Amino acid sequence: MNIDQVQTRAIQVFQSAAFMVHLWEDRTRGEQWVPSYDPKVLGLVGDEFLRTVSNNAVDSGQRSFEFQALQPGTHQLKFSKRMAWKFTAEDRRVFSVIVSPPPS
Repeated sequence: MNIDQVQTRAIQVFQSAAFMVHLWEDRTRGEQWVPSYDPKVLGLVGDEFLRTVSNNAVDSGQRSFEFQALQPGTHQLKFSKRMAWKFTAEDRRVFSVIVSPPPS
């Protein structure tokens, strides 16, 4: 998959505010979402997995990432769906995080 073919989604947030990104993950298949971002402008404050399939043999659910916007500007947040046995990403999600100065 070419990164140029991935649609970018916009997230608007005020500086110092937290925001969430939720992604479906099937751990039974070995999937894991890996974020890529500049830690000077975005801070990862939470990473949780909520298992939503009730079958004991399946480990699928929603992965929730919580970030804090540290610096104003437009920043890129990329997620790659990785599998341990593959060298390339299975899927990608790209977000354009637009951080505004805090309201006065």
